[in-house]
Amino acid sequence: MTNQSNHLVPLPCEGGRGLPLAALLALTMASFIATANESVPAGLLFGIAQGLGVSEAGAGQLVTCCAFGSGLAAIPLTALFAEWPRRRLLLAALSIFLVGNTMTAATDSYLAALLARFVIGLATGVTWSLLAGYARSLVGPARQGRAMAVAMAGIPLALALGMPLGSWLGAVAGWRSVFLFLAAMAAVLIVWVYAAVPELQDSQTLRRKRLPEVLTTPGVGPILVVLALWIFSHYLMYTYVSPLLAWLGFEPHLQQVLLIFGLSAVAGNWLVGMLIDRWLRRLVLACLAAFVATAAGFSLSPSNPLLVGIGVIVWGLSFGGAPTLLQTALADRAEAEANIAQSVLVTVFNLAFAGSGALGGALLETQGARTLPCVAAGLLAAAGLIVWQASHSGFKRGPRSGK
Repeated sequence: MTNQSNHLVPLPCEGGRGLPLAALLALTMASFIATANESVPAGLLFGIAQGLGVSEAGAGQLVTCCAFGSGLAAIPLTALFAEWPRRRLLLAALSIFLVGNTMTAATDSYLAALLARFVIGLATGVTWSLLAGYARSLVGPARQGRAMAVAMAGIPLALALGMPLGSWLGAVAGWRSVFLFLAAMAAVLIVWVYAAVPELQDSQTLRRKRLPEVLTTPGVGPILVVLALWIFSHYLMYTYVSPLLAWLGFEPHLQQVLLIFGLSAVAGNWLVGMLIDRWLRRLVLACLAAFVATAAGFSLSPSNPLLVGIGVIVWGLSFGGAPTLLQTALADRAEAEANIAQSVLVTVFNLAFAGSGALGGALLETQGARTLPCVAAGLLAAAGLIVWQASHSGFKRGPRSGK
């Protein structure tokens, strides 16, 4: 790969040996808030339901609206604002986070809260489409995978800390305080991005491709299919981790399991960041194989706490780096059209997320919790086979870029 892989003006720091940490950590915080926007309300459903006068199922629609908005917005809004300078667009999205979370905290209207979460979802979809290309453009080709891992570290951090801390703050100070805290984080990040993240403007030297051309680029299709299978399998188990643990006999330890999973995911993302530029393909295969083994092991109903604990750790380690691995692989293949490809990734991600919830609920009602890891293991094995066969396009052998 050359610097042509980014259609943004290259920065002076690309020639240095270190990473531009101030800018990359700002993107980390952006990925943290974007993840928290989508996940934290799930831990506040009881308080939200009481505060807005609806059922917990109705409160759960705040999560659905955000995810739906994110998936709906990613492709059209990324195309609509393709000519905007990247920092301006990121600041606009963060401003919507600030206003939307403040509105959620202040309103007593259920419909207004749904609208606020939907608009936040639109901004979240744009943010996800921006982050990968932005992180890659801050460094030279040989360090793009590592930069992506830093920027995407906000995802496992939000999973590890966001929901537990959000649930705790909601219990201590009320659910509205959690959304005010997210708004305050967005305000701080706006200042941080303005001060530390350089503006990137389109170089206008490359012809823009249309979406169908991006989708038919060699390697893009297999990566998106692997993404769908991986995310579907993960959320098939993660969304229904409570009944899954109940079937395994460990339901009283739900909070500990979620914390162990989250911390393991943080460690997994760190390991991927250290190794991705040399062994992207091997890491994808290893992570999928580890996840298959874990899902298959859970399907056998192990009653040993040590085995279950090891399984949760392996699950977290194998999933923690998945966003970084797949976004890096996709951006490598899409090259100059990385932002368009990432917008498709966001849409596929959210559709897989939603589909896993629907199928998981049906399986849980009709077949029981044991079928969840069984189905996940089969889908993950299929993803591994696709990766193995895509050795010349989607997941190439060898280092992803020269030093």
